[in-house]
Amino acid sequence: MKFVNYKIKILALTVLHAGIFLISAQEKIILWPRGQMPNSKGLSLKTEEKDGRIVQIQEPELFAFLPPKEERKPMAVIVIPGGGYYKLTYDLGGYQIAKWFNTLGISAFVLNYRLPVSPDVKQREIAPLQDIQAAIKYIRKNAGQYGISPEQIGVIGTSAGGHLAASVSNIKTDYTALNGDWASISTIPDFAILVSPVIDLGEFAHAGSRNSLLGDHASQEKISEYSMQNRVTEKTPPTLLLHAQDDKTVPVMNSILYYQAMSKHKVKGALFIFPEGGHKIGITNRSELTDNWKILCSDWLKTLFPEK
Repeated sequence: MKFVNYKIKILALTVLHAGIFLISAQEKIILWPRGQMPNSKGLSLKTEEKDGRIVQIQEPELFAFLPPKEERKPMAVIVIPGGGYYKLTYDLGGYQIAKWFNTLGISAFVLNYRLPVSPDVKQREIAPLQDIQAAIKYIRKNAGQYGISPEQIGVIGTSAGGHLAASVSNIKTDYTALNGDWASISTIPDFAILVSPVIDLGEFAHAGSRNSLLGDHASQEKISEYSMQNRVTEKTPPTLLLHAQDDKTVPVMNSILYYQAMSKHKVKGALFIFPEGGHKIGITNRSELTDNWKILCSDWLKTLFPEK
């Protein structure tokens, strides 16, 4: 077995259900074994970037950001970048958020998922969902390796990444096709954080996200099926919603509709709407008021999993 010449220092090689990934100073995890990725035509793609955004990905991957063991809490979160389902804001909406969680002692894993517009996918709307489901299974199965709890695994998604986080919170069908002891591992996260999320694909839709996920001529039935306020049940995990009232890209009604559904089904959670901030809530914010989302998020997580 040969070591690959990466720029980062390689510490070990580990096998993931027949696939190989590298454990390094920043661990890169390949989700699917070579040639066994579901919902794939088997095309050989290359990862492509444009203006600091990934517009095509070779294969789904997780990047692990771990706080020091002495400061590490049992909690972990998978960061799902946005980008309208046609690109990935993997740095600002991924790596930077993961690094912030590390300052709280929380392990973070950034998921670069397949885009539904990829020429390789057979069924566009389930490709991103398959990848986040596989990521949750992987982290739960290997929780001991990371010093975290398999019962404190959450997701955070921004914009279209928020739609994917809501989707994996509510769609119970396991699309991973993973067998053996993988099959019994739940794909539903223990909590979700949705930042300026795409929720509704109808009246209040971000048209770019809807068209990328479902195609330009989606039926009303399909639009309703993938509008996540319609999928909330009493089993939806606790969810924190953060949105700006003046968001012109993804209307604030997306978060309001989801929270109304949560209230109807008595799902534990919270909704915070800022008067301004646009579609820019993140690590770098336009105002001190909007920047408070990080304090609200940290405090909310403490109510879910009180420190002993």
